[in-house]
Order: sequence, then C-alpha cells, then structure tokens
Amino acid sequence: MRLPDLSPEELRGTGMTSQRTRDRMVQRLMQQGISDARVLDVMANEPRHLFVDEALAHRAYEDTALPIGFGQTLSQPLIVARMTELVLRAEPRRVLELGTGSGYQTLILARLVDTLFSLERIEALHRRAAFRLSRLGARASLAVADGGEGWPAAAPFDVILLTACAQTLPEALLEQLSPDGVLIAPLESPDGSQWLTQIKRIGNAFEKRRLEPVRFVPLLQGVVD
Repeated sequence: MRLPDLSPEELRGTGMTSQRTRDRMVQRLMQQGISDARVLDVMANEPRHLFVDEALAHRAYEDTALPIGFGQTLSQPLIVARMTELVLRAEPRRVLELGTGSGYQTLILARLVDTLFSLERIEALHRRAAFRLSRLGARASLAVADGGEGWPAAAPFDVILLTACAQTLPEALLEQLSPDGVLIAPLESPDGSQWLTQIKRIGNAFEKRRLEPVRFVPLLQGVVD
C-alpha cells in the first residue's frame, strides 16, 4: 500500500518547526564543535519535528532530549550530530545501529552511509519509525530484535553504533565488526558515569578509547511486543 506523501508544509514546518528554527539549531551545533559539513547540511534539511509527538513538535529543535514513550528518548541534536560525525570518520560502507528509537538518528545516517541496518527491541517504536522513514524515502533495513545480539546474518559491519548505555559490551557485537571496524557506544563506568567510547578492531584485538561524558538510557535485553 502506498503511503500518503508528506505535504511541503509538513516537511518545512512552521513557527518553531520552521527552516529558520532548523538553521538556528545548526548554528548552535557549529558553536558546540560540530564541523562536518555533511552532518550539518543533513540536519539542516531533515524534519526532526516529525519524529516526536505533535504536542512536542515545537521543542524538536531545542538543545535537549525528548521523550518518545516506553521510557526512551530522542537524543538532543548535539548527540545525534556527534555520533554521526564519529560514524562518518570511519568511512564506513555497512553500518549497524542498535536502537532505532524514534528513527531520527536512523534518518540522518541513512542519508549519509551506503548501507544501513537498524534494530529496535520495542515493537511499537519499530513500527512508528518504519512508517516515518518510509514516508521520507530513507533507505535502511529495519528489524525488531535484541540489540545485544546484533544482526549476525548481515555482519560484518564497518561501524556498529549503540544508542543506549551498556555496562559491558556483548561479545556478539565485537565479533560482528569487520577488520578495522569501529564500535561506538556509551559505556557505564563503575562509578556510574557514562562515557562515549570508541572501540576499534585491530586483528583479533580491540583498542578502546574514551571520548566524552554523556547520558543515555540503559541498554536493555529482550524484545517488547
């Protein structure tokens, strides 16, 4: 069944969801250190306001995380931009995102990488994201699954991106990295702090590097119907 096309008004937004508001968001991202022109261009043109409930649309371009239901959030624009920059830095062809969520980070990645796979453990969020992404013509392979298990049938991946915080990384994810592949994830330290961390596969070894403090919802196991 063909989905109804989005109207120009829905895509452009009005008032607090307008292009002018998106442009202000991009200016703020630049001031916060985001420098990749590809990331800035995509985020300036994609309708973030369509990835939250209508009642929250006027806040979509604020520098804050927003609830999307089921205890999950849409990350603030700075985090989306930063994660995307890190993905692109690896010059990947195949990317696996763990935690589709609202679908907004998926959309940004889909515009910038060759082949994208994305898993979501909550069925309702998966359905909403799939609907939004389809209407926007974003190319990504989506599925409902426990992200901790990765997507073995589609492996290996040049980049695996976690959008939730793990205490320990599942071995399955490391095994699904290609040679010189990179895993980007928020990891929790023993003191409870969270750090955006990059893990690079070098042969059979893994090089870990802390990048910056962050705050994400926890990585949970299992599938929710």
